[in-house]
Amino acid sequence: MSNLKLSAFADEYADLFEEQVRAMCEFGISHLELRHVDRKNVSVLTETEVKQAKEKLDYFGIGVSAIGSPLGKITLDGDMDAHLETARHIFHTANVMGAPYIRMFSFYAPEGKDIVTMRGEAFSALEKLVLLAREYGVTLCHENEAKIYGDIPERCREILDYFGGEMKCVFDMGNFVLENVDPYPAAYELLKKDIAYFHIKDALSEGAIVPPGKGEAKIAQILETHKQYAAEDFFVSLEPHLQLFSGLNALVGRSFENPYQYPDAKSAFADAVKKFKELI
Repeated sequence: MSNLKLSAFADEYADLFEEQVRAMCEFGISHLELRHVDRKNVSVLTETEVKQAKEKLDYFGIGVSAIGSPLGKITLDGDMDAHLETARHIFHTANVMGAPYIRMFSFYAPEGKDIVTMRGEAFSALEKLVLLAREYGVTLCHENEAKIYGDIPERCREILDYFGGEMKCVFDMGNFVLENVDPYPAAYELLKKDIAYFHIKDALSEGAIVPPGKGEAKIAQILETHKQYAAEDFFVSLEPHLQLFSGLNALVGRSFENPYQYPDAKSAFADAVKKFKELI
């Protein structure tokens, strides 16, 4: 039986990096998934900023489970050469941080087109990222999200099969709920052999993102099943998204009233940690 290793998107707790790192210590979370440092996305950090962040993490004894990158989150008619340069920078940052995994996506369709009809273009773009990742010894991990090619389990499976295990999966059960996909058992069973780690987010099918265990994502069932299945310990990365963020209604294509309201990001994140620990 394997065990969970807890990580989190600490930038959902605070903008300032030292606050993020101190909070992980206080919450007993050993790792973070690096996405923003002092309001700057990981893709645009300077070499000096990367080194300073690493020194701070080392001082507090916090590891980096993955880089929460924006790779693959552009349209297929975007500037791919520039995107590959961004990827090179992110992969170097991962090496400095000692992070084995890079969270990424499978591209949006250009305006007026349907991403489902653009399999060849999407896979060609993904292949460029996979080949580059190979040079740096890091593993790309595809996250299921709305409106990209790999938004549903079947197309996630297509991607993973195409790359023959060289690309892995970030299983986001909350995102599946928002796509009206039941995350368990079917989605989990289809993808389980290539799951590198999980994003912990819960949701209701009408569009509300709610604390872990309060929605339809079946988090406890999935994690308990995977503990029995996985040969090695694995990360679970809290991405609670409990504070309403700009563009969420557009992302899920619906308007909604969230039954869980918080006065600020810190209280929202703290409640997510509390409820997740209760859940497991």
